[in-house]
Amino acid sequence: MKKLILLVALTIVFIGQAQVLEPVKWKTSVNKISDSEYELVATATIDKGWHLYSQSVPKDGPISTGFTFVGNKNYLKKGNTSEEVGHTIDDPIFEMEIKYFEKMADFKQRIKLKGKAPFQVKGAVEFMVCNDRRCLSPTEVELIFNVK
Repeated sequence: MKKLILLVALTIVFIGQAQVLEPVKWKTSVNKISDSEYELVATATIDKGWHLYSQSVPKDGPISTGFTFVGNKNYLKKGNTSEEVGHTIDDPIFEMEIKYFEKMADFKQRIKLKGKAPFQVKGAVEFMVCNDRRCLSPTEVELIFNVK
C-alpha cells in the first residue's frame, strides 16, 4: 500500500511540473470585400518573449510560417497569403537576417466566391516560434474560416 501511495504522489508531482508550451494562439475571421470577394484572416497572438517567423525565411534558417487551404467548389484562391511588416533583425543564432513577429500578426488570403451559399474554408498553418533561449519544434494548427 505504501508503494502505491508513493507511486501516486510521484505521478502527481511529475504531471504537475510538466508544461505544454503553446506560445502562439490562432484565431480566424472573414472580411467581406465585395459581393464576390472575401478576405480570410488568420490572427496569431504571440506570448511575451516569443517570436513567430515570417512566410519568407532564408535557406538554412528556421521553419517559415506556411498556410495551406483545402480547395472546394465554393471558392477560388486569389494570389498568395499576405502578412504584416513585422521586424527584421540580424539573428545571432541563425547568423542571418530574419523577419519575425512579436505580440500579434495578421495573415490575409483573398478568395473569390463561385456561389452565394454560406460555407467553410478549411486550412492549416505550420509555424515555428523561438524565444531568447530556445526554439520549439514546428507546429501545425488547423484553421476554419466561416464565409457567410
